Amino acid sequence: MPTPHYGQPRYRVIADELRKRIESGAIPPGALLPAESMLTAEFRASRGTIRQAIAVLREDGVATTEHGRGTYANAYTYDHSPDRSSDLETRQREVAANAELAALFGVEVGAALIERESVRRNGTTVVTVVRAYRPRTTGH
Repeated sequence: MPTPHYGQPRYRVIADELRKRIESGAIPPGALLPAESMLTAEFRASRGTIRQAIAVLREDGVATTEHGRGTYANAYTYDHSPDRSSDLETRQREVAANAELAALFGVEVGAALIERESVRRNGTTVVTVVRAYRPRTTGH
């Protein structure tokens, strides 16, 4: 993929493209981003360049990487304008599925799920709270 933005580092161009996919819903919230090997082939870039692009997405709160599992699109993305005065905090924990979540995921009540909670604040005021769930995978 030729770099259309002269003077901009390649990893930034790739990060911008992945961000567009996440924010447009092409990569839905909670979904895994394509594997590094797929991204290196698609963008014809080195693994290091792809890793730099993913690091930018993590720093901006657009994606979260779980060791041994991959990089996920965050459940909520926000405006990246330089004058933003809000912060995004993301936490993750294991929870037991209640009846509603068990029915949605097709698991038993009490089955382990991973809950990712994103809290967006504007100063000390909470603006949004988004919780996303996914099944816990067994084994690492």
